[in-house]
Amino acid sequence: MSTAREQALLARIRDVPDYPKPGVLFKDITPLLADPGTFRASIEALADLVPAGTQAVAGIEARGFVLAAPLALHLGVGFVPVRKAGKLPSDVVAEVYDLEYGSAEIEVHADAFPNGQRVVLVDDVLATGGTAVAAWGLLERAGAHVVGARCLMEIEALRGREKLAGRDVVSVLTV
Repeated sequence: MSTAREQALLARIRDVPDYPKPGVLFKDITPLLADPGTFRASIEALADLVPAGTQAVAGIEARGFVLAAPLALHLGVGFVPVRKAGKLPSDVVAEVYDLEYGSAEIEVHADAFPNGQRVVLVDDVLATGGTAVAAWGLLERAGAHVVGARCLMEIEALRGREKLAGRDVVSVLTV
């Protein structure tokens, strides 16, 4: 049974068929972000799920930034971007991972997590899980103590949670 807050959030997520390629049903959160009430509610919902003692929020480029940065402000902790390769200006730690259609690389600043900070990883959608697994490993290699992953939405049929088995993963919405 979903709550009134979850129903309000779901009502602002638009389905876009055949994007970015035929056969894919894209879950577009831009209508949710455009409405200040549901945007605020999404940040509050994520904040309710963050483990006590979290010292930083890491967001995965690009839509993860949109949620992770205001979440960090709400929690009173720092924000750390997990970027696509070549976008960060200082020394980095990198992780290459496979996608359904090739490979990708993400990076984080090598000095982003002083003293093994307790970090929660945030993204908009948990789909196949590949990016989340790569980001989790990247953060650990950069010295973070990853206390969990939080997503606005999980697409259950894509079974991304299975790749994160044994890890603390929570989503506000499951579709």
